[in-house]
Amino acid sequence: MRLVFAGTPAVAVPSLRRLAAGRHDLAAVVTRTDAPLGRKRVLTPSPVAEAAEELGIPVLKADRLDADVTAQVGALSPDLGVIVAYGGLVREPLLSAPTHGWINLHFSLLPKWRGAAPVQRALMAGDAVTGASVFQLVAALDAGDVFAEERYEVPSGATSADVLDDLARIGAPLLDRVVDAIADGTARAVPQTGEPTLARKLTLDDGALDLSQDAASLLHRIAGVTPEPGAHTTFDGARFKVLRASASDAPPIPPGRVVASGREVIVGTGTTPLRLESVQPAGKGAMNAGDWFRGLRTDEPVLGA
Repeated sequence: MRLVFAGTPAVAVPSLRRLAAGRHDLAAVVTRTDAPLGRKRVLTPSPVAEAAEELGIPVLKADRLDADVTAQVGALSPDLGVIVAYGGLVREPLLSAPTHGWINLHFSLLPKWRGAAPVQRALMAGDAVTGASVFQLVAALDAGDVFAEERYEVPSGATSADVLDDLARIGAPLLDRVVDAIADGTARAVPQTGEPTLARKLTLDDGALDLSQDAASLLHRIAGVTPEPGAHTTFDGARFKVLRASASDAPPIPPGRVVASGREVIVGTGTTPLRLESVQPAGKGAMNAGDWFRGLRTDEPVLGA
């Protein structure tokens, strides 16, 4: 079959490479335009654009799948569109441009966590199991029939970055098998069942830590928002990032209070304390929590006050 692939971030690259190594013709890759990165805001191609250029596949760069993109894709006469984390909606008439429409690799077990941040929201909710789904794209958000899915048990201590990397690796062969099945005429999709949940895009506020909450909920939030938008509270009136934390069996202390307990630096929560492992105070780089604590000028530091 003749394919058009749409994707942008690094998690889409394993799928692109897998399809490029397969039996089908990748006519073009659609990705978002170059974005300013780093302190110097240098315009940088997306990871998918870089991979496509390396593979010798024509690249269409666009931040919206508008009439111009629709015309360019239509001129390629694709049999199937494949989308993995492009970062924009596919609407008619582009939705119907390929003969077999579009299929989407989504990083959740649909209908749970439809939307932009399925892995992040799953971890924030404390889900022990998530997965990857390949479904038929329809006009409604992530609501199409599912061709295939694979379950994934979330490892203890994993962040959203860790889980996304794993699901990108797991999802690539799953997607490849569905593309082959559609080409062979053997693909069968089934309607989604169960109550849908929505995975809204994360904002900076999603990373705010309320240390009066229980320790488990705080760890779930830290895992879900790491590395972006990042977990944070305040110290001395300035933003204070918590880069890595874990459960501690130290005795309870008041929420937000930070103390040394043996070799640990712990912070109080609404239940048991958390062990602070890596932090980033305002205006400084990431550092070991012990180094930060030893450099303080106060004997009773409090976070979130």
